[in-house]
Amino acid sequence: QVQLVESGGGSVQAGGSLRLSCALFGSTYSVNCMGWFRQAPGKEREAVATIYTGGGSTYYAASVAGRFTISQDKAKNAVYLQMNSLGPDDTAMYYCAADYRPVCVGPYEYTYWGQGTQVTVSS
Repeated sequence: QVQLVESGGGSVQAGGSLRLSCALFGSTYSVNCMGWFRQAPGKEREAVATIYTGGGSTYYAASVAGRFTISQDKAKNAVYLQMNSLGPDDTAMYYCAADYRPVCVGPYEYTYWGQGTQVTVSS
């Protein structure tokens, strides 16, 4: 089992930045993929960014590429999402997720999820 705890959400004005953190607990050795997902009211959940913990390869949704950066700190069992140039469309609940499968982007749902952290961007 893997437990995930997110932090770092909050309210910010458009153009601002936030850094989300995700701490992993439990059987972290089994995790191959980490991801940040978000869900805005009335919208489906979407993958924002993923990282393959073994090699560090990353994926970004087109809507955040160039503005968001996913990173990991294996020593701290943590994953981060640096979000810059935030806009109102980035307002959503952000979730950290982990999976044991080696393919980080695919037609499947990640196995482990955090409780979410709210990000609100005002114009």
